[in-house]
Amino acid sequence: MRSIWRGAVSFGLVSIGVKLYSATEDHDIRFHQVHAPDGGRIKYKRVCSIDGEEVEYSDIAKGYELPDGQLVILTDEDFDELPLPTRREIEVLEFVDQDEIDPIHYEKTYYLEPDAPATRPYVLLRDALENAGRVAITKIAIRQRESLAALRVRDGVLVLHTMRWPDEIRRPDFGFLDEDVTVRAQELQMAEALISSMSGEFDPSEFSDDYTAAMTALLEAKQSGGEVQPVPETADPGAAVVDLMSALRRSVERARGGAADDAPPAKAPAKKAAAKKAAAKAPPVKKAAAKAAPAKKAAAKASSVEKTAATKKTADKAAPAKRARRSA
Repeated sequence: MRSIWRGAVSFGLVSIGVKLYSATEDHDIRFHQVHAPDGGRIKYKRVCSIDGEEVEYSDIAKGYELPDGQLVILTDEDFDELPLPTRREIEVLEFVDQDEIDPIHYEKTYYLEPDAPATRPYVLLRDALENAGRVAITKIAIRQRESLAALRVRDGVLVLHTMRWPDEIRRPDFGFLDEDVTVRAQELQMAEALISSMSGEFDPSEFSDDYTAAMTALLEAKQSGGEVQPVPETADPGAAVVDLMSALRRSVERARGGAADDAPPAKAPAKKAAAKKAAAKAPPVKKAAAKAAPAKKAAAKASSVEKTAATKKTADKAAPAKRARRSA
């Protein structure tokens, strides 16, 4: 196990150095979200709602929205500077009977291990609690949250149960509580008899997680039936970045007139020679323009002749009509 918190239990004038470990673990079957047709993993990105850019974890802070709509941003440094002694100290406030604590207050359970020099005072507190049959009510701050906690003994180890604050316990607001519902004495007697017949000592090992067992059997059946597929390979984003940077670098070098490091040197002279040869064969611009000028003049002269002929032909056709009108 790996400790998640380190500090001291403050018991009067005695300080007991301890390490905190999570006392429970989940054995749930965990699934990945995948694309059904090809099995590709579904990925989520942390994107800023203003600029649309992806945000690194190091740039993420906590924000609290005030009633007037303004935002207060807090960083990790702000939380570290909070004046909370319970950040590194489990302060014992009082001792109570365990039956006085409603289990609805319990939240999460941790084991306490003593630091090597604090083993003796640790055992002293453990034995004193066990002999007195009491539970120590304490306060502790874990993961930027201060909680009430109950400290008790279990199998020779101090166990810490974090608890909800009283204002975090919701009040049941159900309509039937205001109704006058009665049950018959015979019904109550039969229910009590049933409870008595089913009474026993609690042994958690007698119970099993049927859902997990059924899900495990389903997965094994899928595997034995060949309904499996390899995890699809995805492109390494790191390699893509390297290739992109390399391409950009070569582009910049070419734009500046320099040769890229990995550009093939043998092809460049051949291209230059071909371009030089083509330039030598091409006629000078002035000569080409001079040759084109007579052609343009000839084309213009031919067009003028054609227009004159057409005009004369039209006039010849119209002449008899004119003479006829004059004679009339």
